[in-house]
Amino acid sequence: MSDEDGAARNREEEPFATDASTRGSLPPDILDADHVYSALNHPRRRYLCYTLLEDTEWSLADLATKIAAWESDVPEHEVREDKRDAVYVSLYHAHVPKLVEEDIITFDAATETITVAEHAEQVLAALEGIGGSLDFSQETHARSEMDDREE
Repeated sequence: MSDEDGAARNREEEPFATDASTRGSLPPDILDADHVYSALNHPRRRYLCYTLLEDTEWSLADLATKIAAWESDVPEHEVREDKRDAVYVSLYHAHVPKLVEEDIITFDAATETITVAEHAEQVLAALEGIGGSLDFSQETHARSEMDDREE
């Protein structure tokens, strides 16, 4: 087995493992700007980070419902199950591991709970700096209370 095969196997076995080798030579308490913007370049990851500005702990299921509601432009109680499931799967397999890899969030697989990690403060500060003008509707929705009120 080649080293590349072994690394690929390790990533499959530990999708939320941190890969410190991708961070360059900066101290571990500072995330390189390329990594900050890479982490925030997908709307679902930005949405997830906006929710962390409101509350520092979320369940994956609640986030999937909240994001599906925003993307479908419907109240959370009207989110279709297939839409919520699709968002849940993309969060679980792509977006949450990316943010875990950069130490922006932690993910407890047993409880499926997301909390802030070492680099969260830096990324959330960058997000607040850009959010006011570029992502206003997304930020507002993400930071609103999760409820089933009809609008």
